[in-house]
Amino acid sequence: MAVPQHLDEAAARLNAASLRIEAARGLPTSTESLRDWLEALTDYARALAELHEYTNESVHEKLHELAGHLGLKDIPRISAFTPH
Repeated sequence: MAVPQHLDEAAARLNAASLRIEAARGLPTSTESLRDWLEALTDYARALAELHEYTNESVHEKLHELAGHLGLKDIPRISAFTPH
């Protein structure tokens, strides 16, 4: 599956988990409602991590494509911690 499709799926799971979190917050406190809230929160964290991973991958692919258009063999490394 292509990266944009992975991004769309992760974003959809993030939104669905967010709705489940809000629904669980509105329930009276019980073991079951806390479990539902924790499961939704876990799903939210996983989807957020995947979204972050696929976003980084997409940026990385675009940098390689840009480097290819510029005729660069490697992408130059620039560190924020390296003095100029």
